[in-house]
Amino acid sequence: MTQPPRESIHFVTGKLAEPAVREIVSQLSASRGFDYTIDVLPITVAALMTPRWLMRHLKIPPSATKVLLPGYLTPHLEQLRAAIPIPVECGPKDVRDLPVLFGKKRFRGEDYGKYSIEIIAEINYAPRLSRDDLLAESLQLIREGANRIDLGCEPGMRWNDVADAVSALVDNGVPVSIDTFDPWEAATACRAGATLVLSVNSKNREAAADWGAEVVVVPDDPSDFPTSLVATAEFLLARNVPFRLDPILEPIGCGFANSLGRYLHTRELFPEAPIMMGIGNITELTDGDSAAINTLLLGFCEEQQIHSVLTTQVISWAQSSVKECDLARRLVSYAVRHRIPPKHLEERLIILRDINAIHPSPDTLAATAAAVKDNNYRIAIDGDQIHLFSAGVHIRGTDPFLMMDELLAMPQSRNVDSSHAFYLGFELAKAMTALTLGKRYEQDEPLQWGMHTRPEKHHRLKRTNTNLKKSNSVSKPDRLPHVGDSPPSDAEPS
Repeated sequence: MTQPPRESIHFVTGKLAEPAVREIVSQLSASRGFDYTIDVLPITVAALMTPRWLMRHLKIPPSATKVLLPGYLTPHLEQLRAAIPIPVECGPKDVRDLPVLFGKKRFRGEDYGKYSIEIIAEINYAPRLSRDDLLAESLQLIREGANRIDLGCEPGMRWNDVADAVSALVDNGVPVSIDTFDPWEAATACRAGATLVLSVNSKNREAAADWGAEVVVVPDDPSDFPTSLVATAEFLLARNVPFRLDPILEPIGCGFANSLGRYLHTRELFPEAPIMMGIGNITELTDGDSAAINTLLLGFCEEQQIHSVLTTQVISWAQSSVKECDLARRLVSYAVRHRIPPKHLEERLIILRDINAIHPSPDTLAATAAAVKDNNYRIAIDGDQIHLFSAGVHIRGTDPFLMMDELLAMPQSRNVDSSHAFYLGFELAKAMTALTLGKRYEQDEPLQWGMHTRPEKHHRLKRTNTNLKKSNSVSKPDRLPHVGDSPPSDAEPS
């Protein structure tokens, strides 16, 4: 049988991006099995290519089966496809993202975002809050993804104003549950509009039939599971009281593994019954960032059809738990529904590290630095060191203060005024953070913190006649061109 011809891709780039393109394409060719050619066009800035300029300089070899253009030409792709006789695609704007085009990212279907898990967000010590503060916090939690607000009462102290608090929320469209073992508080809250009571066991189940609300059944004590849980469930079932079961998740070190087993056993005993898990016992009581913990626990819930979770966000490392759970429930629902691992689907849950923290090699950065002919400063990291360079300058280090000292001691530093120095210091600090955490760094762009990423305005200082007169400064620091997005130069296409 005749083998199909081997794919040969013609990569198009600019001069400053050439070292990075050659390095990455060589690795991809070896791992993905294609031939390639690289067309380095006579332009410093790949981002400045226009279709007309490109067609004047593009030289496609006869062996090429496809042309891959810089990502900035994507808006003109159809125009270029009409002019180029073989298939044409646009790559990413950043050459480090080229691996994504070769199978490194999973397809995400149109049904992504569906979920089955209800998020109940508890407000601890709700009686201590004013009505305005209680409503404001509740509405904020709803915006973050909560489906219901759980009002946590204070054990041993009756909340005499509970009806007013519940009414204030219900009147503003907030679904409410009441977290109490006190039958009076539960009954009063339900008359005011609460539709779920946490929790019921043998001590207060007699009163539950009068509340007209769904309840959460818990064991009298985890040690007597499943006897007391089953007894209370059967008691309520006989009286037509709707309920969901919670065998109680316990902290690590206090029976965590066994408590997970109780959820599995509960599902076996009650194949169709609603189950709830209170996940705050893990996120609030474990020294660890909560996003990954929440995702893991919701994955367990999704597989076991545990369709509600109770969470809090009090401790500092869990202060975004509701939003994390909202993202996680969509991720795990998609994974379970499609029977695939929850990988390369939800970048907003990758917070501390990065999805794809590929760094240019020291040799690539050295070649890029040698190619720079202007006085604009570029900053990059290679995974081990920070690089600061411009024409005739290439400083390497891991301490921004020492790097700035080295720069300012050079004759070339005459172009660094106070504003420029502040900008460089800010960018060097970002680069050091990225280096410390193994994150990706791109000059003049925000570090990626998943759901916590804050967009940044570009703060490149523009050259003006006034600035030049005052400081003889070339004061336009630009982000590194090695990613295929170089700063403007005198090689702009006409």
